[in-house]
Amino acid sequence: MPASQSRARARDRSNVLNRAEFLSLNQPPKGAPEPRGSGRKASGPSAQPPPPGDGARERRQSQQLPEEDCMQLNPSFKGIAFNSLLAIDICMSKRLGVCAGRAASWASARSMVKLIGVTGHGIPWIGGTLLCLVKSSTLAGQEVLMNLLLALLLDIVTVAGVQKLIKRRGPFETSPGLLDYLTMDVYAFPAGHASRAAMVSKFFLSHLVLAVPLRVLLVLWAFCVGLSRVMIGRHHITDVISGFVIGYFQFRLVELVWMSSNTCQMLISAW
Repeated sequence: MPASQSRARARDRSNVLNRAEFLSLNQPPKGAPEPRGSGRKASGPSAQPPPPGDGARERRQSQQLPEEDCMQLNPSFKGIAFNSLLAIDICMSKRLGVCAGRAASWASARSMVKLIGVTGHGIPWIGGTLLCLVKSSTLAGQEVLMNLLLALLLDIVTVAGVQKLIKRRGPFETSPGLLDYLTMDVYAFPAGHASRAAMVSKFFLSHLVLAVPLRVLLVLWAFCVGLSRVMIGRHHITDVISGFVIGYFQFRLVELVWMSSNTCQMLISAW
């Protein structure tokens, strides 16, 4: 009798545990896969992984940032030196631009300074060279004038090409004049007046017999032409120095391709 009662209690206990409400709590539903590593992952909204597209979108946005927003932690020594020299050049050019505007300290002398710069312009020099070539009656004079005309044309083409390539603006917002537009001298680097003055002065010193005072005045004229362009705010100091260097190399190039008297006479007769 007691044995039969114990067997009945065990049977009732197993029947209770096999009910549906207990099975749903102790066993996973059929067909549902058990999640991997569920014991290690924390539950809640903070543990949800970010969408896979957010990381790629942030990387694309970081790659599209402009260069000026990116910090250069290790700038090169050359970059530091170049930026320092550029800042010094701009600062000194602005200080020397005493005739740059009507409110400048030397505004009353602006017309005279501009007149000095006009003496180094390409249009007057080309016109004067053509006039002297027409009036010249000697073969030696025509040879020198034809090569001078070649040097002036070479200077205009070289300066215009380099200015179009660099496109550097002057230290002040000054618009080019009519003569500057005719010779395509609209940018700052290099200074066309300075290159022309250096080339012409070197040409005259090499091919004309001049007294010592005239030689000194010719060098001073070239220097004053370059300085006048800085004083009116059209060029930086480095623009003028570069113009002097380019003018010297233009003279050396003309010396290498010097046209003989026969070639000049042939060109004059054809013209």
